[in-house]
Amino acid sequence: MKELPLINRAHAYGKTAAIRSDSTEFTYEELLERSATLAATLLIDANDLDEARIAFLAPAGFDYVATQWAIWRAGGVVVPLCLSAADPELEYTLSDSETSSVVTTRELSTKVEALCQRLNIPLLIIEEMESASKNPLPEVDSSRRAMILYTSGTTSKPKGVVTTHTNNQAQIETLVEAWEWQATDCIPLFLPLHHIHGIINVLCCGLWKGATVETFPQFEIDTILNRVAADAYSLFMAVPTIYVKLISKLESLTDEERANIIHGFANMRLMVSGSAALPASVHEQWTDLTGQKLLERYGMTEIGMALSNPFHGERRPGAVGQPLPKVEIRLKSEKNELVTAEDEPGEIQVRGPGVFHEYWNRPEVTEESFDNGWFRTGDMAVIETGYYRIMGRLSVDIIKSGGYKLSALEIEAVLLQHTAIRECAIIGLPDDTWGEKVAAAVVLEEGEMLDIEALRSWCRDKLSNYKLPKQLLIVESLPRNAMGKVTKPAIRELF
Repeated sequence: MKELPLINRAHAYGKTAAIRSDSTEFTYEELLERSATLAATLLIDANDLDEARIAFLAPAGFDYVATQWAIWRAGGVVVPLCLSAADPELEYTLSDSETSSVVTTRELSTKVEALCQRLNIPLLIIEEMESASKNPLPEVDSSRRAMILYTSGTTSKPKGVVTTHTNNQAQIETLVEAWEWQATDCIPLFLPLHHIHGIINVLCCGLWKGATVETFPQFEIDTILNRVAADAYSLFMAVPTIYVKLISKLESLTDEERANIIHGFANMRLMVSGSAALPASVHEQWTDLTGQKLLERYGMTEIGMALSNPFHGERRPGAVGQPLPKVEIRLKSEKNELVTAEDEPGEIQVRGPGVFHEYWNRPEVTEESFDNGWFRTGDMAVIETGYYRIMGRLSVDIIKSGGYKLSALEIEAVLLQHTAIRECAIIGLPDDTWGEKVAAAVVLEEGEMLDIEALRSWCRDKLSNYKLPKQLLIVESLPRNAMGKVTKPAIRELF
């Protein structure tokens, strides 16, 4: 019987450890057996789920993967649910995707039981799914819909991003080639499994190549660092926030306590940062601590990964590298003209086999999101000596001031280098003269004070390479009330 490539490849890995959780190992052979049983249970008397949407709620681990594979093997479309989602979010996802059934563990069933009853959606418990059926599973063509992931919904209600098996395979093969995945690899997985980062970049890439994925229900820093010290991993993928937490933890340890941890990180063949901009200062701190140069990349739910710093070659702090294999990238100006020169900003547009199929039940939005076959990401970037650098979202991160397009992300990264500043956010304030003025809200480190004159001088030096009109404003302090809540800050001119 013809099987989906991801499933078919697993037969060759047999008794190799596929998933490791809580010191328990599950082989590829066990994964195939269990997913076949679950698939038969899902089918009941049907021959094929025919792209029925099956939502599932499971922690990272063997049950998660077995359920995901079972839905695919039965011909369904997976709709992974967020473990921390509240009832309204879950209800929206189930209703919008027109889910036909929900699969979950016995432990998590209480989270969705009442909701499923209210929506009249069958609820299946993984531990109770045992089928005596010996009917063959359907042949599932790769052109079929495979998965619906929901966007964050920052500007409107979340949209269901539909990918086919072909789309997913292209995304996987791109990263396996670019980052040279190997069957001997072992990687920890602590990222959310309702997002593309954890599902495709870590889980599916690892299982495609016959590697071992060690799963955690969440980011358990001490447990993971103990495993790093034991030299357990060859790859590591995380978001910038996690690297900041790791730096803080390592700096709190004595030289003796962190020696083996540093050794474990240094021995890894690849460490990747993604899902948010990585401040250059964090990039440099991590290299100074561990000797590892983080590989930063750029992608999104609709396109998978599109740009990446090279596995071999310069990994430039603050840049996301160059197009990945089989991915085409172009920049379009606000005047709808192709940007060919370096240092000129334009919207990133992407074309390739990994680009998603559609937004679920939103044909008009889908059509509007493409420009003659190129997906419009809504992100601005520039090319600098061959490398792309992300400036931010067109809608919120690009500040138009004095004829310049300023990146809020860049200015935030600079201000975060100040020793007194722990957090900051850059926004544009309306201004009759400049269009928008740049403003910064900052949270200070414990016990620190901002001397505004010294900060003005520091900023002039640090921001001298930026084409900034000298209208930068900064919050001098964020006073807090008795309840610890941030009160309205006073904004003062920096220059």
